[in-house]
Amino acid sequence: MFVQTLWIGRNRFTYPGHFAQIFLKTGKTVDFSCESRIIFSRKKQMSVEEKQSAEGEGNHMSKLKVGILGATGMVGQRFIALLENHPWFEVVTVAASERSAGKTYEEAVGERWKMTSPMPEAVKKLVVKNVSNVEEVASGVDFVFSAVDMTKEEIKAIEEAYAKAETPVVSNNSAHRWTDDVPMVVPELNPEHLALIETQKKRLGTKKGFIVVKPNCSIQSYTPMLMALKEFGPKEVVATTYQAISGAGKTFKDWPEMVDNVIPYIGGEEEKSEQEPLRIMGKVVDGKIEKAALPVITCQCLRVPVSDGHTAAVFVKFEKKPTKEQILKAWKEFKGLPQTLGLPSAPEQFITYFEEDNRPQAKLDRDLEKGMGVFAGRLREDTVYDYKFVGLSHNTKRGAAGGGVLIAELLKAQGLL
Repeated sequence: MFVQTLWIGRNRFTYPGHFAQIFLKTGKTVDFSCESRIIFSRKKQMSVEEKQSAEGEGNHMSKLKVGILGATGMVGQRFIALLENHPWFEVVTVAASERSAGKTYEEAVGERWKMTSPMPEAVKKLVVKNVSNVEEVASGVDFVFSAVDMTKEEIKAIEEAYAKAETPVVSNNSAHRWTDDVPMVVPELNPEHLALIETQKKRLGTKKGFIVVKPNCSIQSYTPMLMALKEFGPKEVVATTYQAISGAGKTFKDWPEMVDNVIPYIGGEEEKSEQEPLRIMGKVVDGKIEKAALPVITCQCLRVPVSDGHTAAVFVKFEKKPTKEQILKAWKEFKGLPQTLGLPSAPEQFITYFEEDNRPQAKLDRDLEKGMGVFAGRLREDTVYDYKFVGLSHNTKRGAAGGGVLIAELLKAQGLL
């Protein structure tokens, strides 16, 4: 078993294998896995010479080279925007379909740049590579983010091809979310599922290559709140999601039909919204995820005329009904490994609760905490269920590219990249 050491400020974490438990100065324990543990100690006071040496090493530390698969689409663009000036990662390769290959990124995207921030200068002149030329793309990068627009089977095949080329893949796509040995991760909620990587590498026959996926964007607006209340045993959940048009890769400019309109159907979304939280809440058993039995979740998913931000109206019944004060305390105090480690993209406050009756609102609140927090409001008792509340998350930041970047940061912090 290998042992790693990680310095965070003046705190040293020494751990075998993957992160598991953090023993804080208070003596309290935060559990993340049952397979290993972290031992906490205080770093001794550094001399001026030691500090200068450490700072010099940090300033010259090379960034990991990143490739974006599906770089010209909306999620690919969001990856590029979020990675501009990232302290750990640098985009050096962009790949897309054959029709974009050979053009500069600026030419390939043209007027289809959908971000509110300008296209980063560093990527404008990058020549787009054909995403199907796996060896060529993989040879120049340390890992890739995948946001390709293909059929499910094509995505499965190409992501495995990159992994077998010893290139880790952090995927925004749904194709591998139910592959037994592929972890589907929200870093604050289930980092222990990354233990599946070793099982997956054995199957693929790789030393470094593997695939990690993020879950569907819709579940981010209610699953964190439910998992923060795990001790009270959520057993029945009814959720209706009101999903922004960017979730379909659209803006109002290219989808004018959505102005002054609601579409009461999003293909495949309700099944994902009901089942994926149970995989996130599950546990690793014999090299695969054993899905949680509870809560039973039923969902309806509607497309609404909002640019960014998925909202959810949620009803919950518990095995042991908490007080409103207990719920609010649990939400406020809930932290995950990204907050403990201070990862670059991690929100300082993961779950934010609004006391105002008219919050959270997509337009006002989606970009708080760099778009990486989740937000709740209107918590109150219900006449049929125990409680009801409203949740919100930014679907293309926390729910898509930003969630992928946070996964990559956690992988790096754990020595897996």
